Amino acid sequence: MNVPILSTEHDYNGTAFKPLYTTRVAVTGGASAHGRASGQARSDDGALSLELRMPEELGADHPGPNPEQLFAAGYAACFHGALSLLARRHLLDPEPITVEATVAFGRDPADGGYELRADLVVSWPGVASETAAPLLAQATALCPYAKMTRQGIPATISLAS
Repeated sequence: MNVPILSTEHDYNGTAFKPLYTTRVAVTGGASAHGRASGQARSDDGALSLELRMPEELGADHPGPNPEQLFAAGYAACFHGALSLLARRHLLDPEPITVEATVAFGRDPADGGYELRADLVVSWPGVASETAAPLLAQATALCPYAKMTRQGIPATISLAS
């Protein structure tokens, strides 16, 4: 498998967001007309097509993939990619790196609604913590998922015409 061509060696110094990849995923409500409980998620290119289900802890009869799992997978994969890129730059082997994301869905005490909490745990056997720690800090600055959890994400919500 090829290593991605993305690199911090080609830093962008523009004044506006420059998209490198855009995807579109549509979710429909399924049998219960509730995307989170019985929805169908499909990407515009067909690479992702799955049924969403509530976790058993939230009352599901038939558990399956849920939005928190998808977010955890995306966050862990993105952080892993950023850390791997930095490892290669520092002539370290990224192969043994494992990134585990824990995402919790719960009540927001500020407004009684809901919020997510996320934690990452990185395992990098054979690399001393004093070597790995600065690279984790750099990966935190590089990874867009880490940026999103730290500072939010520009987003719009609109009604289709």
